[in-house]
Amino acid sequence: MKIISTNAYTGPNIYAHFPVMRHVLDLGELEQWPTARLGTTYIDALLSHLPGLKEHGCSYRTAGGFERRLREDEGTWLGHVMEHVAIELQNVAGADVSFGRTRSIDGKPGHYNMVFQYLDVDVAREASQLSLRFLHSLLPAELQTDNKPDSQWNFTDELEAFVHRAQRRAFGPSTASLVRAAEERGIPWIRLNSQSLVQFGHGRHQQRIQATTTSKTSNIAVELASDKEETNAILRDLGLPVPDQRIVRSSSDAKRAARRIGVPVVMKPLSGNHGRGVSVNLKTDEEIEAAFEKASQHGRNIVVESFIEGFDHRLLVVDGKLVAAAKRMPGHVIGDGKHTVEELVAIVNQDPRRGIGHEKVLTRLELDEQAEKLLSLSGYDLHTVPPVDEIVFLRATANLSTGGIAIDVTDSIHPDNIAMAERTIKAIGLDIGGVDFLTKDITQSYREAGGGICEVNAGPGFRMHVAPSEGTPRDVAGPVLDMLFPEGAPSSIPIAAITGTNGKTTTSRMLAHILKMRGYTVGLTSTDGVYIDGQLSVSGDMTGPISAKIILRDPSIDAAVMETARGGMLRSGLGFQTCNVAVCLNISSDHLGLKGIDTLEQLAELKRVPIEVATDAAVLNADDVLCLQMADYTEAKTLCYVTMNPAHPLVKRHIQAGGQAVVLEQGMNGQMITLYDNEVHVPLLWAHLIPATLEGRALHNVQNAMFAAALAYNQNTSLDHIRQGLRTFDTSFFQTPGRMNIYNEHPFKVVMDYAHNPAAVKAMCELVERLGADNRKLVVLSAPGDRRDEDIFEIAHIAASHFDHFICRCDDNRRGRGEDEVANMLKDQLLKDGITAEQITVIADEQLATSAALNMATPGDLLLVLADSVKRTWKQIIYFNADASMEAKPSAAPVRADIPAMEFDLDDDLEIISDERGVRIARETGD
Repeated sequence: MKIISTNAYTGPNIYAHFPVMRHVLDLGELEQWPTARLGTTYIDALLSHLPGLKEHGCSYRTAGGFERRLREDEGTWLGHVMEHVAIELQNVAGADVSFGRTRSIDGKPGHYNMVFQYLDVDVAREASQLSLRFLHSLLPAELQTDNKPDSQWNFTDELEAFVHRAQRRAFGPSTASLVRAAEERGIPWIRLNSQSLVQFGHGRHQQRIQATTTSKTSNIAVELASDKEETNAILRDLGLPVPDQRIVRSSSDAKRAARRIGVPVVMKPLSGNHGRGVSVNLKTDEEIEAAFEKASQHGRNIVVESFIEGFDHRLLVVDGKLVAAAKRMPGHVIGDGKHTVEELVAIVNQDPRRGIGHEKVLTRLELDEQAEKLLSLSGYDLHTVPPVDEIVFLRATANLSTGGIAIDVTDSIHPDNIAMAERTIKAIGLDIGGVDFLTKDITQSYREAGGGICEVNAGPGFRMHVAPSEGTPRDVAGPVLDMLFPEGAPSSIPIAAITGTNGKTTTSRMLAHILKMRGYTVGLTSTDGVYIDGQLSVSGDMTGPISAKIILRDPSIDAAVMETARGGMLRSGLGFQTCNVAVCLNISSDHLGLKGIDTLEQLAELKRVPIEVATDAAVLNADDVLCLQMADYTEAKTLCYVTMNPAHPLVKRHIQAGGQAVVLEQGMNGQMITLYDNEVHVPLLWAHLIPATLEGRALHNVQNAMFAAALAYNQNTSLDHIRQGLRTFDTSFFQTPGRMNIYNEHPFKVVMDYAHNPAAVKAMCELVERLGADNRKLVVLSAPGDRRDEDIFEIAHIAASHFDHFICRCDDNRRGRGEDEVANMLKDQLLKDGITAEQITVIADEQLATSAALNMATPGDLLLVLADSVKRTWKQIIYFNADASMEAKPSAAPVRADIPAMEFDLDDDLEIISDERGVRIARETGD
């Protein structure tokens, strides 16, 4: 069994609305060995190593269901077993995941699509590899293959190492609690690094946290809290209870300071944390010298302060209010009269809540030099058996990071102590702060019971409060999110997802333009690149999840318009969990036969994903049956139909029921885009007033404008802004590169478009007919090489009846086809459709084909150029000088129908000479 390919879906996808990993598996010979045939030995070994598998419900949806599948009838196949093992490995590592699905691939015996849920993509990849090795290791010798683990491989050791790596990548308790609080409030979040830096919200409304430091945390306040001397002085000046304190830099100064303050004293580094270098209850010069040496390892400046007797308490203040209090006890064991100290430590560390460092809510106890020293002061060692109920301390300080425990005391803290803590954090200026307060009794006022503030913490840990060792867990993350996003404050920006086969880029640009007219800074992803407020930020085909996250992470963005293409969804899913509005423009033949999408129905299922996750409105093309069927899958508040047929029976019933629709209606002055909403009839705009429609001739852009209007309307954009946006949007190369760009500065008209599938080519051919030509109609015809043969033939068939001369070319990237294969396929179909050989020219190279077409054109002609490299082709068009080119190349005279077709074969050393203006009209060797 082996993994053939892998896809990590980071957002909603065709399999689920959450992250999943997909593997294509090849079982090979193991296709003949389902679990029942492998036998009970294999099954028992599997369940004994991972007993949690016994709780998996599988298709029976009840505990034990998976084990039943393993044993009954033929059993189940190892691809399905690998799915469950990958899920269980993540469960063992602390990830709460359960979804999985494994299905055989039609026509490929032994091949399976295996999908399982994950929380961390790197952990999921490791889980897959460990699952594969584990299942191979259990196979009988005769079925072992070359990729089996070696003889030294041990699953128990590998599992422990996997769990440790997974837990190191997981959020710590503080960050995890904040993420959970955000999810409960519907606030989106993005992990920005492999540690604890997280963005809550999107675009302009985003806030960031790193552990418990937030975007609102004052840098000055953090610096003050880190400076124990300054903190002590500020609090003392305000009359708050703090110990007497001195800063020293030598052992002799420390002893003098202790005598002035009065022993016992505490010694700690000035800028320390987590209890590092801290020594307490120091009374003798020898103890002070040793403590100074210990503290000096963590900083040059050392604090000597009076020792305050009492229990250590952490008082947590968020946004000026105390939200939790915990009594902390140093790491210790409790004697039982039977076990040694060393054995008691081992027993305590078996608590599943204890881990390494901050990875879990409690930290493992360590028997190090400090522990042995404390034991020695008590007359004990590691082998001592303490009496029943005796507390044996292994640490002098109560930090959880060194094995301490926390007992919640929030409900019993005295009001004076609450006010003291809140005043302390306000005095330092922190939005989130922890007060370390020593007192014998937290239920009594510090004014009566005494006590003092020994430290103020910026970025205090939450784990002692969210999962105390004893007492009630507290929601301390909720107040943080309420502070970052007060009631009524937005946490996200409007997100529009535009999908379909044709028109995505133009509709996306139209909507972005409308929102810009509204005053928004818009982030746009498209096949041309990522645009921020109309400026190109990243060039290239940027229609997948990576580009979406670029937009959502940009703090200047007010609204996001996401062109959502097939490739990104198939490869990685969506780059956002939900969107406000989504539209599916149409479903037609394109990219079929690639990556498992073979039918229009499968393509529709994929493009339905944005519709499924839209929250406010789903906009559907009512004139496309496959789009119309998506209405059954949306949970959006509003369903809006778009139709160019005012008599559409379903849309009419929808409108009569108070539904929303955008309809193209015939009026006395032309066609009117009309909005229906809750039985209100609103004429929006005459189609011929939209520049991009070429006075209504470009019907596909009329439809695109209707979609853009529907999306904008459902984003609470005023009708005036929608009208203004559409009236000022045209098809210039600046606004829509490669989309119906028209150049009228030659004696002939040139139309350039990126159309590359049958439906798009049909739309452009219909436009050519509406535009008309005074003389001939010429076309540079092409098709991508990775399309099915029937799609390439269909493009030629559609074009056949619309033009007088055809120049057939190939894209720069042949995509697996021969050098001139696509061009000749187009030619062959044209000949079948009755086009004469004299009307066809084959020039495989795009630049040469475009150059030849421009030279062929005569006054009054209309030339349609279907471009692949749109920027390069547009430059060829606008810089073309017919007179100069004809003087420089007299052989390139206009081609008439009675002149035989030209076949161009490009040799490797062919160099095309530029015209007299220095403008290249074809490709040079090596380009």
